[in-house]
Amino acid sequence: MNLSEIRLLETLIIILLVIVVRLLTYKSLKKIQEKFGFQKARILIIKKILSIVFYISSIIVISFIWGVEEKELLLFISSFLTILGIAFFAQWSILSNITASLILYFSYPIKIGDTVTIMEKDYDISGKIMDIGAFFMTLKTVNNEYITIPNSVILQKMIRFK
Repeated sequence: MNLSEIRLLETLIIILLVIVVRLLTYKSLKKIQEKFGFQKARILIIKKILSIVFYISSIIVISFIWGVEEKELLLFISSFLTILGIAFFAQWSILSNITASLILYFSYPIKIGDTVTIMEKDYDISGKIMDIGAFFMTLKTVNNEYITIPNSVILQKMIRFK
């Protein structure tokens, strides 16, 4: 076997390993959901996060297998994080919405499927929570309209939920 065949074999092993670990993790999450009664939507978000972690990790390992040097990889990662930091600084509200989504997800008493009323000065907004994303919360009103509200606004307003 030459070097490229060995690298190809190692790459296939890593890909299969990631697929197997991902499937086992998903089965474990399903058991945890059934045992503790977690919402399906929360398990779905955790699956998305874990998939991203698995894929990024496998890309890094495969890069090392194919001969990417640590210096080159660190340079790429640091450049990417610098650009990302500048983008977040330029759009500070994006960062606050991401932080608000984490707070809403882990420690706020509302969850997907709840009916809420966001009390504004002039007009109250009522609806069923359909999704809590990284930036916005989506409500479905009684008129079957969908309204998106930035997560940071949700933390700043008084909310009545049923």
